[in-house]
Amino acid sequence: MKTDYQRSFTNYLYLQRVAPKTRQSYLYSIKSLSTYFRQPADQLTNDQIQEYLLHCIQEKKLAWATCNVLFCGLKKYYQGFLGRDKTGFSIPPRPRSHQLPILLSREEVGSILKATGNLKHLALLTLIYGSGLRVSEAVRLQAEHIDSKKMLVRIDQSKGRKDRYTVLSKHSLELLRDYWRTYQPGKWLFFAGDKNKPMPSETAQKIYYLAKQKAGVTRGRGIHTLRHCFATHALEQGVQLFILKRWLGHASIKTTCMYLHASPEMLLNSVSPLDSWSEEKRQ
Repeated sequence: MKTDYQRSFTNYLYLQRVAPKTRQSYLYSIKSLSTYFRQPADQLTNDQIQEYLLHCIQEKKLAWATCNVLFCGLKKYYQGFLGRDKTGFSIPPRPRSHQLPILLSREEVGSILKATGNLKHLALLTLIYGSGLRVSEAVRLQAEHIDSKKMLVRIDQSKGRKDRYTVLSKHSLELLRDYWRTYQPGKWLFFAGDKNKPMPSETAQKIYYLAKQKAGVTRGRGIHTLRHCFATHALEQGVQLFILKRWLGHASIKTTCMYLHASPEMLLNSVSPLDSWSEEKRQ
């Protein structure tokens, strides 16, 4: 049961148009802080809040990303909602990470898709790979988002509250048409047990893991690997970096450039400009 301050903060987050998952995380941050001190959150001092953050980092050993969400939730509550002029609590800056995504070959992706016996599951995974979708984007798709004339997929209010279009493959479109005739989905293209609700992202993740296990593929991580593979394979076949940036919905071209470093095939197939010039001179 929510307390008065939780209800008020919830309403504030709604008015601020905070995304549902972020809103839930922020509310959890305040609840956890109050539970730790056994006091209402609005009565706590900056020193107490800093003590709690240090407890999460040093004793609970939470990951940086988790601590950052916690910190942002507390800052939103105390600075935004309560209007405190100064909040002296903080967390250490994010450690630098240069990890590249673990990629699968086209053959490995193909084997995962072939191992998916269910038509609904196959249409979902094929669309994620063929259009470079985030799983959260795929499960929120509606029929009106599929533009078969222009061969595009419209993504509404994705990460960063941005709309975008990405490519629709012919193979995905054929599967979607078969899937539509067979399952007759309602509002949501990929629905849950109840057709009035979208498939949970966790369900899509389980579908991917099961197909991956059946295919005997051990490399790579979760379903987001399909989006990484889409980006890298698209670059390898000559898609321009700027176009790929638009398809993926990246805010910065620097994020898209990561896939240039992730593809060893692009490095192996590239030659020195001197060799290219020498070949032209011989002709």
